[in-house]
Amino acid sequence: MLIAIASDHGGFALKETVKEYLRERGDKIVDLGTTSEESVDYPVYGKACGEAVASGKADCGIVICGTGIGISIAANKVKGVRCGLCTSVEMAELTRRHNNANVLALGGRTTEPELALDIVKTFLDTEFEGGRHKRRTDMLDEM
Repeated sequence: MLIAIASDHGGFALKETVKEYLRERGDKIVDLGTTSEESVDYPVYGKACGEAVASGKADCGIVICGTGIGISIAANKVKGVRCGLCTSVEMAELTRRHNNANVLALGGRTTEPELALDIVKTFLDTEFEGGRHKRRTDMLDEM
């Protein structure tokens, strides 16, 4: 699987941890930045990841800022992106199973690394249910 990943300075450390985990899984990674903890603007990175996923350059994406909120808003501005901010494994499962999310958002300052990796694993390994949920995701895609 080819995964686009991006963060601002607040998510940089967690991004590096997630990248290591993804490599161990055998996934391919496109790192869209940032490259340090120097202050940057999260909308730039959320948009870049969203565009990589929406264009098909990546199968899915992971975005990380301090809380995950701002960067998820930025990613969701890209047509074709359904980004879910997840703070639990259950949320990661449901955002894939029911919402067919193609981008995962995490909070680098609010989510412990061990939990974040469990969330990433669940997000990547859970399939979309379809059925009644397909009608709803189609509605989202047409907005």
